[in-house]
Amino acid sequence: MPTENSTRYEGLVTSVSWIPTEAIDSAQRVAFDAGITHYDAPPPSEGIDLVELQKTDRFRFANELRAWIEVDGSGRITSCGYSGGGMMGSTTVSLAGLRHKFQAVQLPDIQRPPERGDGSVRFVQTVGGRTGIPAPRRVRRKPYIQWRAPLVWTTLSLTIHSDGRTEHGMTGASRFPRHWVYDANGSLSHKSGLTDFKDWYQKSFGRHTPWGDEESEALVTAVESALEHSLSFQLMQGAHRSKILKFPAGTVIFEQGEQGTAVMLVLDGVVRVERDGERLAEYGPGAILGERAHLEGGTRTSSNVAVTSCKVAMIDAETFERSHLEELSEGHRREDQARY
Repeated sequence: MPTENSTRYEGLVTSVSWIPTEAIDSAQRVAFDAGITHYDAPPPSEGIDLVELQKTDRFRFANELRAWIEVDGSGRITSCGYSGGGMMGSTTVSLAGLRHKFQAVQLPDIQRPPERGDGSVRFVQTVGGRTGIPAPRRVRRKPYIQWRAPLVWTTLSLTIHSDGRTEHGMTGASRFPRHWVYDANGSLSHKSGLTDFKDWYQKSFGRHTPWGDEESEALVTAVESALEHSLSFQLMQGAHRSKILKFPAGTVIFEQGEQGTAVMLVLDGVVRVERDGERLAEYGPGAILGERAHLEGGTRTSSNVAVTSCKVAMIDAETFERSHLEELSEGHRREDQARY
């Protein structure tokens, strides 16, 4: 409890990790597509309830970093500490009419010693574990055969200032599954930009994890607009869903000056927007790009380049209401001017 004449400030950042339909691209997809196990519906973008999500099998694991500081009357931080921790989900397997739920195995939460700065304290927490289902496979390093499933994790950071301000981020994460980050109000603030099932499946074990001596840097992207979030969900659930296309890093997906009116929905990876060789912005999963060509006579006004390997869905621009495309275009113009 705060002492007399002191103030207690608390902060919160949360990550929720889940498996979208486009995240797996190998033989393991067969079990998902056959209904033996399941993909996950996207978590809500507002007002997350971790207990309810866990109860309804809506995530694979969650990292809830809560922390606090106490500040005396002169503005000096006198004490600080962690609260919160990890929550593991489960995997339900259905086979021959039988259903069984395998509880995930949680590894010990890693809470780094608080880092005191000039009028602030930074907290860093890693949470994760492995599924309870064995995953026998060949791997690239000794012992060359692994039986237990690879590890999953996120590493979150939270800085609390002596005036109560907070800053948060995701500094590390396993390359699978997808990770969404939420602020103290439970609103989606960032997303992992790329999932790489194959790399994760073969590498994430033993010392090559935060419980060994190796972290995997998180590729984080900003959240798409509310309109993009709504439209992308409708497109992927409805009859207009297009064939998913894959592009290696460095590919020019749309080229400035070319003719075309298709609109791109980014499913996985990071796409950069360039105009006349100038880098304007980068977008991740959920972003809808390429709308200006349809609005401005059918000519691409900028280039879209795959920063990482990407999966996208190409959609006929006529699928969208013109007012929605105009709103997307205006939002992208503002973002291009603000980011660079």
